[in-house]
Amino acid sequence: MTNTNLENGIPWRFGPNWPGQRCGAKTRKGTPCQRPARLPVGRCKLHGGASTGPRTEEGRARIAVLHTTHGRLTKEKRVEARLRAQVGREIRAELRDIEQDAIAAGTLDKDWRDQFK
Repeated sequence: MTNTNLENGIPWRFGPNWPGQRCGAKTRKGTPCQRPARLPVGRCKLHGGASTGPRTEEGRARIAVLHTTHGRLTKEKRVEARLRAQVGREIRAELRDIEQDAIAAGTLDKDWRDQFK
């Protein structure tokens, strides 16, 4: 909420009677911060409750390992999926060619798929 809302009498939802945990970090005035704390840090986003991520290469590598625990999005898995998709496309193309050859030879009706509906 902006100051104009407070001046107009609209209450701030984290006012003095709010039952939740406060940040409590020391502000520049020296008073404890009254913003709501984020769990599990116990500080608001201005005083350390919202991380901007790792800064070092070691930290970035650690986060990368943590984010690929299941392996679904790793480079190797994506390459394997691409190869499987390519094999499937080749098989479907070959089946289409066989179907067209059979229709051209007269051994297969043009509307043979309608028989299975």
